[in-house]
Amino acid sequence: MIHARIGALDTQRKGVDDWATYDEFAAGIDTYRLPNVSLRGRTLALTLADGNVLSFSFATDTVTWSTNGSIAEPGANDPYDAVQVRSDVFFLNLPLTSRDREAVTVVWSERTGRAIVTHSRIDAEHTDGEPQVKQDFIAATLDGSAATGKAPAESRDLIGKRNLYRYSPEHLYEHVYMSTERYAWQNLQGVQRGHGDMDLSTVWKLDDALYLFCFREFRIPVASVWLHDLGYDLMTTGIFLGITGSGTSEHSRAGGHVYPLGTVAYPDVQPV
Repeated sequence: MIHARIGALDTQRKGVDDWATYDEFAAGIDTYRLPNVSLRGRTLALTLADGNVLSFSFATDTVTWSTNGSIAEPGANDPYDAVQVRSDVFFLNLPLTSRDREAVTVVWSERTGRAIVTHSRIDAEHTDGEPQVKQDFIAATLDGSAATGKAPAESRDLIGKRNLYRYSPEHLYEHVYMSTERYAWQNLQGVQRGHGDMDLSTVWKLDDALYLFCFREFRIPVASVWLHDLGYDLMTTGIFLGITGSGTSEHSRAGGHVYPLGTVAYPDVQPV
């Protein structure tokens, strides 16, 4: 039975140049994701670290939102996807239809009154040596709440950690967090089996054991936004934005379970 199972897994293995497209590996990657919640009737206003204000008014499946910055036109209306990660923590993604090839993701804690906004966008053309999907990050506070604790910022806490991520019965990935700028991954089970890479990544700390983790791939045009809950629940909630094999942009949901494998501590010289 063991040999039969190994053989079955090896049939999924990709050749060196047989690289799965974004839509191929993303299919089903939200199987173990936490359930969506409706924010119908709620409003949310954020003051960004640059002084701009971002506001949302939620209906059942759509949100009307605006900012005095550059992300949205006044009164933009888009679909939204929300997950209650903890009793007081939310993950909100806007797979934009008002602007092509862009997404806005907000994670916030109602306990601390603090938030992180991520703006993901696909460049019109690929530039050699650069990921085609770019991302910007900014800290924010919730209007009407007294912000407590440290403001969200880039974090070194994940450097040296090695985790498994199980997103479905067919999706199993390993991550090794190398530095503040890069992480390494390999696919242990799924259509990318046998493939891996080292890509650009960003980690921000939102609250205790809550980390925003984002990556931008070099080889295919895709980026992601995740909120890792590395506390007792050991769950992750995320989204992808990328270009499919047919050349169209696509938004996908993702999420699943986290299994820590261990941590390496550097004795003297530290990664960047």
